[in-house]
Amino acid sequence: MTRTRCAIYTRKSSEEGLEQNFNSLDAQREACEAYIASQRHEGWALIKDRYDDGGISGGHLERPALQRLMADVEAGRVNRIVVYKIDRLTRSLTDFARLVDRLDGAGASFVSVTQAFNTATSMGRLTLNVLLSFAQFEREVTAERIRDKIAASKKKGLWMGGNVPLGYESENRTLRVVPEEADAVQKLFDLYEQFGTVTAVTREAAKLRLRSKVRTGRGGSPRGGSVMGRGQIHHVLANPVYAGRIRHKHQTYEGQHAAIIDPDRWEAVQARLMDKSAKQRSAPAAAHPSPLAGKLFDETGDRLTPSHASKGGKRYRYYVSRRLVTGKTDDDTGWRLPAGQLERDMARAVKLHLANCITRGQIGAGDAPSIKRLRAVADALGDHCLTLIHQARLGDGTIRINLDACKLANTLRVPKASISPEVLSLQLPYTQRRRGVETRLVIGQAQPARDDILIANVARASGWREALCNGDSLSTIATRDSITERYLGQMLAFAFLSPKLVRAILEGRQPPALTTNWIRRHGLPTSWAEQDRIVAQL
Repeated sequence: MTRTRCAIYTRKSSEEGLEQNFNSLDAQREACEAYIASQRHEGWALIKDRYDDGGISGGHLERPALQRLMADVEAGRVNRIVVYKIDRLTRSLTDFARLVDRLDGAGASFVSVTQAFNTATSMGRLTLNVLLSFAQFEREVTAERIRDKIAASKKKGLWMGGNVPLGYESENRTLRVVPEEADAVQKLFDLYEQFGTVTAVTREAAKLRLRSKVRTGRGGSPRGGSVMGRGQIHHVLANPVYAGRIRHKHQTYEGQHAAIIDPDRWEAVQARLMDKSAKQRSAPAAAHPSPLAGKLFDETGDRLTPSHASKGGKRYRYYVSRRLVTGKTDDDTGWRLPAGQLERDMARAVKLHLANCITRGQIGAGDAPSIKRLRAVADALGDHCLTLIHQARLGDGTIRINLDACKLANTLRVPKASISPEVLSLQLPYTQRRRGVETRLVIGQAQPARDDILIANVARASGWREALCNGDSLSTIATRDSITERYLGQMLAFAFLSPKLVRAILEGRQPPALTTNWIRRHGLPTSWAEQDRIVAQL
């Protein structure tokens, strides 16, 4: 009789009740042990190791005990996994498919005790797929209900969790004012009304030793209580919770908590903040305009300010996080983005967004003549699209752009009321490409960008290779083209790029980091397959 090594896997989504002597995990294990004992005549034997995940959701596979169990399965130490119910193993159909593939690869299977099937048979797999589909549907419906409940509660002005802001503490779904912290909030607003800039407020707040809220981390250790930075102070000044309101996404509702700042005073501060951020640059910089000045913010609320560097008589523009300019940070956070490429990508994204919205009838009358006229106007906007941006904020892998409704209506010559609210906001994915100290954002689908210098060097090197094949020496070529033999030797690497890579360079599809300087500095192997592997990682 073949011996089948069985392992029991148990899971509970919440930590509630786990401290009891006999909890849900123990109950699941007891049922599974009894089932394995009933199959002893088939050669089933329980291994001693326990695989218990307490307080972990089944919506993902990043569970310590599950990862350890799958490692044992793939090492051949476990032949069959026994679970109380299939949703203890996973609630996701996609994750289930991955698990089954791994089990098949290891020659293993699993059994659900209460649902009486196993994945060793085709009927068992069919039944399992149906059950998992319903489990995933139930999970998604539950998530929708939770989101709807949070939205409805916030509309009623209730506090629904998250980091409690400075000046308050959470109490029975609302916020209670903490007088000592509220004094610090009042002082920040006083300083802003006195000095008029967040930078000045940050400096004065440091002198007064105003500190951030002290919080308790997951491990019980205290966090916060440090001198507040510019981004934190900006967040306090712009947070509607201090005016007695609750924010949900892009809407604010009257809260059930007491306001620390009078609403009229808070509104006046917001107007000054917006006026400062949108302030036009001075006249000497007009020859090199930065249309995103005052509109671009990073994930901390810090503004990206225009900057530039000059090299060889050429001016290179950037948008740089304010804390990097003022030196108010001692870590490596902050952005330094090439302005030209960022502006072109954002203008292209806004133009495409407007064209799609017009086609869907979300702007103007929505009839055929109106759509045709508006498409013509949108197609001619070009970089003027950047003037329509009210604010752009960098997040984790996305950039959210809000458009100015009045400017958009005036530009397209349509009533403001005819613009659907969905038109005024777009969210775009981006990837980061680092080049030296600067970071380039590739927004949305990367567009072909031909590097004329790189193309010229490939062409020159190909000509030198042909001359070498015709019998010319390195010294002859170097003398004829007024270059050194050392330089010629470096540049000949461009003549031995793979055909696939040369084609990508000619079409502008090469990675942004692949430049003439990069190839000269790092070199590329002569193997075309190795070249393609290295370039794919840039």
